[in-house]
Amino acid sequence: MLITHDTRCSLDAVVDLVNTAPENDTATDGLATIAALADFVQNHEVSDVGTLSEFDLSAVRKVRSRFTEVFAAPDAGSAASVINDLIAAAGTTPRLTDHDGYDWHVHYFAPGASLADHLAADCGMALAFFVVAGEQERLRRCEAPDCRRAFVDLSRNRSRRYCDSRTCGNRLHVAAYRARRKEAAG
Repeated sequence: MLITHDTRCSLDAVVDLVNTAPENDTATDGLATIAALADFVQNHEVSDVGTLSEFDLSAVRKVRSRFTEVFAAPDAGSAASVINDLIAAAGTTPRLTDHDGYDWHVHYFAPGASLADHLAADCGMALAFFVVAGEQERLRRCEAPDCRRAFVDLSRNRSRRYCDSRTCGNRLHVAAYRARRKEAAG
């Protein structure tokens, strides 16, 4: 599956957006403040964003919860339904652009769109490409029991199980190794 630079940026943004959601009632929301939202925008180089407000924060959280549904979707039809709702509500308006040193690419948000509509359109279309390609199962959650972070499995054989092999994957492999050693020692 060919993934262009702008699609990859949108995938990174949607994964990071979903991962800002608190996992439970005691966890901290990664988008608790306008400053946190501004950091998210800056870290992902989201273009055409004006001054952020409480309205933007609330709207982005709503979009985030819909994207969370996509990563939890049991099948392509369910994922497609949520994605269709998101991109339709965003008033998707595809247009070619070349800005900030990037070559020609497609933006799906309408000029002057809110941040939430911008994310819904561009990130929604990036996820839509996976559904169209029959690759919806690549939109995953970490299999580490204490993690559950979202990620996109871009491995060649679709075998990635953890959000980060160096942390979650390695930690579980070490625990399994120690359990085997302990059992063998009797």
